[in-house]
Amino acid sequence: MTSRLYRDRGIVLRTYKSGEADRVVVFLTENNGKVRSIAKGVRKTRSKFGGRLEPLSLLDVQFHRGRDLDIVNQVETVDSTHNVFGDLDSMTEAIAVLEAVDQLVPDREPVPHMFRMLVGARRTLLTRPSPLVVPAFLWKLLASEGVHPVLDRCSVCDEVPEAGAEFGTFDVRHGGVTCSACRAGIPVSRAALDLMREVLGGGLGDALDRAFHPEGQTLDDPVINEVSGLATKAFEHHVERRLRSVSIFERHDPGS
Repeated sequence: MTSRLYRDRGIVLRTYKSGEADRVVVFLTENNGKVRSIAKGVRKTRSKFGGRLEPLSLLDVQFHRGRDLDIVNQVETVDSTHNVFGDLDSMTEAIAVLEAVDQLVPDREPVPHMFRMLVGARRTLLTRPSPLVVPAFLWKLLASEGVHPVLDRCSVCDEVPEAGAEFGTFDVRHGGVTCSACRAGIPVSRAALDLMREVLGGGLGDALDRAFHPEGQTLDDPVINEVSGLATKAFEHHVERRLRSVSIFERHDPGS
């Protein structure tokens, strides 16, 4: 008889109350994809591991496979999230990253590459928080799904810009920049397109260093905001739903 017990590393995507003392916990696991589980009695004051089941926590978990929800039997903390949830900006960035993964990943489908991406984003949020983390992660998520923005030619008619020139609009419906003849979408600056190329072309580390620097960032906020707005629109177009965490950014953004 096959055992219903299994262990896996997982990151908590979200939790919500169930009944009088239980909590439903949604994980992205390393080997089993997105797992919906129930942690029984964790809202009681004497719960052994209720405090460990916080969003973004990296845990080693023993599950008991159930029909609708798996049961959390044991939890060991691999890395906690105290540094993130003590700061409003870091907290909202973490919520946005977790929501994006939750919306994109189907239940029970192993996605080890997505788990590795989330572990990397989590590490960045903890060690060098930056307004660039979320949009960069969204673009990377889309690229991992085969949705790579077209930046070197018109995404409608395939026209290539003249040497030294750049198309000035971006249309999420067509997935990239558009020429003057097909002019559609929203205006986009050369600096924003250059940053997107850097993020998607292997230069994310350098871009993050410029966005998070001990002596002040060297990337302009308006450029990061452009890339962030495009990333959000492209992601929402792909999943066909709104990212609820975006409203949190909008509410506490001093420039809004």
